[in-house]
Amino acid sequence: MKTEVRRGTGMVQSKRRKLFASRGLLVAVVLAVAGVFAVVFWPRAEPAMTLSRLLQSTHIHGIAVDPKDPSRLYLATHNGFFALSRDGMVSRISDNQNDYMGFTPHPTDPAVFFASGHPPGGGNLGFISSNDGGQSWQRLAPGAEGPVDFHQMDVSKVDPKTIYGIYRGLQVSRDGGRSWTMVGPPPEGVIDLAASATDATTVYLGTETGLLVSRDGGKSWQAAYLLKRPVSMVRTVEGGDIYAFVVGTGLVRASERNLSWSTLGNGFGSAYVLHLAVDPTDRNRLYAATFDPANHKGDVLASADGGRTWSAYEAGR
Repeated sequence: MKTEVRRGTGMVQSKRRKLFASRGLLVAVVLAVAGVFAVVFWPRAEPAMTLSRLLQSTHIHGIAVDPKDPSRLYLATHNGFFALSRDGMVSRISDNQNDYMGFTPHPTDPAVFFASGHPPGGGNLGFISSNDGGQSWQRLAPGAEGPVDFHQMDVSKVDPKTIYGIYRGLQVSRDGGRSWTMVGPPPEGVIDLAASATDATTVYLGTETGLLVSRDGGKSWQAAYLLKRPVSMVRTVEGGDIYAFVVGTGLVRASERNLSWSTLGNGFGSAYVLHLAVDPTDRNRLYAATFDPANHKGDVLASADGGRTWSAYEAGR
């Protein structure tokens, strides 16, 4: 199923809307909110702002911890690329206002990011990268059947030259994003994608009907979690741990070695976890970008105990 809304002259598809549509939750409201965000005007030299102010005007498509300064978070949003500092203030990093629908940091080079999505005027960006910490971005490739608009993409933590993305099918690059080949059609209802942290040919998908794994580069798929419930987020981390948010169950974690899952908790109320970041210097410190369809509100939450309890991000945490 694919749910789309018009954005300027282009089209926007959000994994939020796909998830909510699959659950029958406030589809019309979510579509309307996305449409409002799409036409927000952002002055190029806007001053730093609070996180709550940012979240009133846009929504988050990706989150990462700065490995050089773990107190700082990167936020890839509908209207550009930002940094959230320990004092609780958000400042723009990007020299543009792109809609970064797909986003993933390089696993070993803190200055490099990969992304995809839409420029402010509509259309597709193709596969883009930044080599200066997100300040400027360049197109590396249009992608297969592109220019692509990867809404689900991830780089292998085992082999950073291997990158997966979904646009008109599952695509893979083996040369760091410069050329792409089509693997084939993914399973129905894909919401999120994560490349394995232990094997470059292993890929996970969060879908409307459960969590899936492929161990042959996306050619075949098997269940990775027993319950067939919507999975809004899947994330692997260096060392071989994998996290997922299973609707109705909560945040779960396993080792990729055996996929023996434990439930960390479900203290998110009616909100879904859409993106997760783990502090590489402290695996107990996690950050989550969430969206609550009950009040149409996004948030950034923090956990200091490995994801068992969560609170709103606060300055100084």
